[in-house]
Amino acid sequence: MKRSRKLALAAGAAALVGMGALAPASAEAAGAVTVSNLNMRAGPGTVYPVVRVLPANASVALYGCNAGTTWCDVGFGRDRGWVSANYLQVTYQNRTVVVTPAIAPAIGLGVVTYNQAYWNTYYVGRPWYGHWNTYYRRAAGGCNGNGCGAVAVGPRGVAVGGCNDVTCGGAVVRRTPRGPVVRHGSFNRP
Repeated sequence: MKRSRKLALAAGAAALVGMGALAPASAEAAGAVTVSNLNMRAGPGTVYPVVRVLPANASVALYGCNAGTTWCDVGFGRDRGWVSANYLQVTYQNRTVVVTPAIAPAIGLGVVTYNQAYWNTYYVGRPWYGHWNTYYRRAAGGCNGNGCGAVAVGPRGVAVGGCNDVTCGGAVVRRTPRGPVVRHGSFNRP
């Protein structure tokens, strides 16, 4: 083989390798099944908007979970989003099991980092796309991401919190047959 041909082949091979380095990495996805109708959300938490509702027994591509294995990154059709790990089943040692912190690494699931790049990759054009800061701040717990300021509504009442530079505080309002009962409290932030 002529020297110029060898150099051309070597250059072509190097170009192909270089193009592979520029191509986006494709994550291997495990298979999972939803255990009930399930909201696929735009982020790992209930404060994020619903991308779509997945039907019970839907087969989804499972790309990984957050560090605590509480929420998992899944694909269904053309959509990508986050679902609660409690509602996903996988096959492990010939059994169907729910995704847990012990099961995730055993089946090869990695940790998926949720950030604005994820949001920008999958949600451009959605009606709520331009509101990243609103959703992300709420997911972080309000008040500058320190976990204070959440409002939770439950069957027994409403918990309302607030904060300043030093203290997280709040009140729990419970509805009773005799009327509302209010309990106040606070704690110093570390």
